[in-house]
Amino acid sequence: MNFSEQTTALFDREVAKYPPDQKQSAVMACLTIVQREQGWVSPDSEKAVAEYLGMAPMAVHEVTTFYNMYNQRPLGKYKLNVCTNLPCQLRNASQALSHLETKLGIALGETTADGLFTLQQSECLGACADAPVMLVNDVNMCSFMSNDKLDQLVDGLKALEGKQ
Repeated sequence: MNFSEQTTALFDREVAKYPPDQKQSAVMACLTIVQREQGWVSPDSEKAVAEYLGMAPMAVHEVTTFYNMYNQRPLGKYKLNVCTNLPCQLRNASQALSHLETKLGIALGETTADGLFTLQQSECLGACADAPVMLVNDVNMCSFMSNDKLDQLVDGLKALEGKQ
């Protein structure tokens, strides 16, 4: 796989932030660039990033699989990550997850038929006092997710797409 000149320029900018002998430190930034452009990080993309950074492909794969912000397959437009760690579980995260599965008509790990939503669990999102919490598209934190708030979120995102 060859990256575009634009992508390579973005990689170069990230690598320049580190000493020449430590360019592997830019691996997360490079994976983020790939995902932003392609929507996910394919095995071929991992290998190309590894080659670009002079790393073993397995080292890049370890980063991709460790962090849930990297999609290892194409996902829906809206990735809904529900925290399932103990503090959130104690404050009804399981019920929130179940409610989303019913509302969206999918199981955990699946994507809706219209390609809008993918439902995933995540590790601690660091907002235990606001449990249950979820993260939308790895950026927007949603707190105190009651069934009503979950409905509002999903319905609002569908409305943005004109798919009510």
